[in-house]
Parts: sequence; structure tokens; C-alpha cells
Amino acid sequence: MRREVPLHRSLLLRLLALAVLIAVGSIAATAWLAVRTTTGAIRQEQGQALADDARIYDTLIGYAATHPSWDGVDATLRPLAEQVGRRITLTTESGTPLADSAPQAGPLPSKPSATIDALAVDTALAPGSPAAVDGARIDPRAAGPYLLPPDDRRTLRDWADQAVLCLRVRARIAAVAEQGSSGRPRIATPGTDLNDNAICAQAREELAAPTATERKALAQLNALVNTCLARRKLAPVTVALDWTWTLRSAPARNTRPDLTEVDQDHSRAANACVGTSRREQLLPYVAPAATLFVSDPGGRPTTTFDLSRANQARIVAVAGLVLLVTVGVTVLAGVRLTRPLHALTGAAQRMRDGDGAARVRVTGRDEIARLAEAFNDMSERRERLEQLRRAMVSDIAHELRTPVTTIRGWLEAAEDGVAPVDRRLVSSLLEEATLLQHVIADLQDLAEAEAGALRLHPETVYLADLLGQVAEAYRVPADRAGVTLSVRVDADPQVYADPVRLRQVVGNLVGNAVRHTPAGGRVTISAGAADGQVRIAVADTGSGISAEDLPRVFDRFWRAEKSRSRQTGGSGLGLAIVRKLVEAHHGTVQACSAPGEGATFTVHLPTHPR
Repeated sequence: MRREVPLHRSLLLRLLALAVLIAVGSIAATAWLAVRTTTGAIRQEQGQALADDARIYDTLIGYAATHPSWDGVDATLRPLAEQVGRRITLTTESGTPLADSAPQAGPLPSKPSATIDALAVDTALAPGSPAAVDGARIDPRAAGPYLLPPDDRRTLRDWADQAVLCLRVRARIAAVAEQGSSGRPRIATPGTDLNDNAICAQAREELAAPTATERKALAQLNALVNTCLARRKLAPVTVALDWTWTLRSAPARNTRPDLTEVDQDHSRAANACVGTSRREQLLPYVAPAATLFVSDPGGRPTTTFDLSRANQARIVAVAGLVLLVTVGVTVLAGVRLTRPLHALTGAAQRMRDGDGAARVRVTGRDEIARLAEAFNDMSERRERLEQLRRAMVSDIAHELRTPVTTIRGWLEAAEDGVAPVDRRLVSSLLEEATLLQHVIADLQDLAEAEAGALRLHPETVYLADLLGQVAEAYRVPADRAGVTLSVRVDADPQVYADPVRLRQVVGNLVGNAVRHTPAGGRVTISAGAADGQVRIAVADTGSGISAEDLPRVFDRFWRAEKSRSRQTGGSGLGLAIVRKLVEAHHGTVQACSAPGEGATFTVHLPTHPR
């Protein structure tokens, strides 16, 4: 049998590792899919929501910047709501409805989405608009009094075309003309700065000159700005079309004087007055501030998202794949684990049906392999014990039949008057009865020893005395067989044992040695003590025991002579009784021999057994 299975090859550990691997794989795959899908869906939904919100906000800001009121906004609001799939509602700051794309959808959300004010643009909702970098945060589409009439637009467009043509031909600059919300064109030269470039100066100066409409609006703006500055007792300034200002005493070409000429307080005040005056000037031309509510068509706020059908299908597909892999691995592992168990079950059933040679094939090094080995060992032992049982029954019948037959024959002869009932006949019958009693007593001793019912009465035993008594008891049979019997004891060792059973052990060994030693041979009984044990050895100079028979010498009814001769053998139980009695004393007995060189039986007993 093999030793215990190492932990790293344990079936339990392998099952645990397999379960953990499957669980970790399933969790990891599910978590990965959930994170990827959820993150992508959130980003997609958030991006779409932000894009829709920015689109709604920009559209309504543009409407407010180009219309003096919200009248007619429904024509812009409803198509926009259908395009983005949202409910869009506009109310005044006091809550009065202005426009609603789905008025039957229920109450509005408790929190508004934004405030629509063309003169105060929310830079978070419109981060890329020009108003985001303008301190006044005024939507550039709010032209108001700066809106050019058609004649001025055509004139400025001609000057812009001339400037673009000039720059492309003379300076080889990729210039383009862009039209602003007021109708004024602007020369754009990506990657080139024309501030200090004198090329095409005339066309550019004519293009930059304010028209009559713009001069009128600038005059109104300058009046408002300087009135604001006068209230703060600050010097007046001149505001240009690009909303920059200069001190009226400063050079005309200086658009932003250094802080050495204008202190910081004056600069901050002038910037604030320009922004305030622009709002005041544009106020009649833009729609009043309104509150924006954006929700789903059912009236609920847009704070959640739903996974798309594609993402849902992906989740189902990956979950199904994980389940399929898990089931496949589990089935494969289960089949590999249950196949040897089925083989063991079949072998056990064959053994139950009487097949003593039932075996299973051993593969691997785990617990199931050890179970298969144990089963094979059990089957082999059972088969061997069954053979021994049959042999024992045959031997017992043989040993009992011979004396019983002899006794019966002589008694029948005496009854028929064939044999006289004399002293010789009685002695013969007594000898046969004694032999029969000896076999029965050996069987009883062996049965008690194997059943654990053998009672011992231990006491301190001096081996020199005990071995001397055994030698004297077997002196006559030894002399009759022509065998020399001697005793050799070292230092008179002592042992705590049952003296009667110990004498029976040594007597059986000596009697067995005398029977198997030819005339002229020698039997030696020796004893000694060492390392807390006593050693008793019985050695003879007989024919010896072959190597293949040596492991069987302590089996019941086993004899080296196959003829079962009663003259050379006893009951066949002596050595089996020796082994059981020695084991009852917590000792061991062993035999060593070589054919033709005799045999030695050695008993080892603890000095003080438990």
C-alpha cells in the first residue's frame, strides 16, 4: 500500500481548485463584461445626453439671441424635441409656461435643466461658443442694433472679396471671408497673423471701417459705457466694434493701454461697464430669460439609461458561453472522477456474486487510486483468506477424522470380539484421544486469540528458569529423535508476561524444531535482553524452509511436507498459535531459514508491555 496522498495531489484540493477556478472564471468574465458593457453604455448615454442637451441649449440660445420674444418658438421647439426624443419645456422665471413639446406628459421635473438667456450664456453647456471666452458671456448671434442692412452687407462683401483676392495673389495667404451674425464679413487667415502686415492694407482698412449703422450703435454704446464710468468718477473710454476700449486721451491705434497708463481698478471698471452696457443695449432685441426643463416623453427626469438591445444580446451571449464552458468542464471532471468509481462498484458487485478474483485497474495517484489499491488488496486478502478457510476446514476434518476413525475402528473391533480389550488397546485409544484433545485445544486457543478473547495473567518471568523447564519437558522426545537440545541464556533476562502462555510459545517452537531436525541434529534455545526488549530464539539444524514457503509458516495448518504425515507434523496450528500469543504480548515473531541449513524462529517481547 502507498503512503498518504500528498496535499497537492489530494482529490479534495483538486475539486476545490476546480470549483474556485470555475467560479473565478465566471465572476471575472461576468465582471469584465458588465464593466465593459456598463461603462460603454454609460459613456454612450452620457455622451448622447450631453450632446442632446448642448444641442437643445444652443438652438434655444440662438433663437433667443435673434428674436425679441418667445412668440413662435413652438415651430422650433417641437421638431427639436422629436429629433432628440425628449420633452422640452420653456417657462418664464416665475413659472409661466411659454412652450411645451408634450403638454399632456404630466408635471415638470422639480429641478430645471438650465436658464436660457442670450445675454448670460452658461459656459458649462456651451464650452466651445465664442461667448465662453467673452467676459460678458453674450451670445455672438445677438446682433441687435449692429445688424447691417442689405446695402452695407453687399459693400462690405465686395471689400472682403478684394482683400481675400489680394492676399491670395500677392501674399499667397490662404485667406477666406467669413460672415458674422451681424452681416459683417471677417477675413480669416489660418496660421497667419495679419496685424503687423501692410499687404493689401487699403482693402482691409475699408473692410474694418464701421458703417453708418455700426457707428450709430457704437455711439449709443459709448454713451452708455461712459455714463457708467462717470457714475464711478472714472475717465471716459472709446469702445470699438470688437468690444475693446481705449482711453479717449490715448493714441488711436492703442487698443489696450498698459497698466502703467491705466490702473487696474479703472480697467476692471471699464470692462464691467462695457459688458453691462452691451446687455442694456441688446436687451430690447433678445428674448427675455426663460427656464428650460428637459425630461423624457413620459415626464420623468433624464437621469437613467437603458442598455441597448445589442448590449443586452452581448450580455446574454457571454453569459451563455460562460455557462456552457462551466457545464463542459464540470461534466468532463465528473466523468473522469466517476469512471473509476463505476469500476469499483462493478468489481464490488462481482465480488458479492462470488468472483474472488475481482480487481480494478489503478490509474493516478489521488484518493480514488488509493481506494482502488485498497480494494485490490482487500480482494486479494479475501481470496487468500477464502483459500485458507477452505484449507482449514479440510485440515480440521483431516486432523479430527484420523483419531476418530482409529478410535471407532478399535471400539467396533472390541465390540465384535475381534480385538481383546487389554492394556495395549486402552493405551492406543488413550493416545488417539489425547491427540484429538490436543487438536481441539489448539483450535480453541487460536479462536480465542483471533477473537481478542484470550485472557493473560502477566507477572515477572525469569527466562532462564522458563527455558530450562521447556527444555526438560522436551528432553525425552529429543533424545528419542536423536536430537541434542541445549539452552543458552545471557545474564538471566526478565520479562513481564503470562508464564503459561510464554511457555506454550517456546514449547511450540521447540517441539516444531525437534520434529523437523533429523537424528544427530541440534536444537538450541537462547535468550537475551537489549534496548528494552527480550529476545528468545529457537534454532535447529534441520532441512530448513524454502524462500517461497517462509512467509506462510505462521498460517494455520500449513506444513512444509505436502504429505501431511502425522509422524513428521503436528496439528499444523502450533506456529499460528505462537504468532497470536506473541501479538497478545505486544511482541513480534519472525522466521529466517535457508534450505539445508536449518531454521531460526526469533521472538521479541517488550520488557514492560502496555
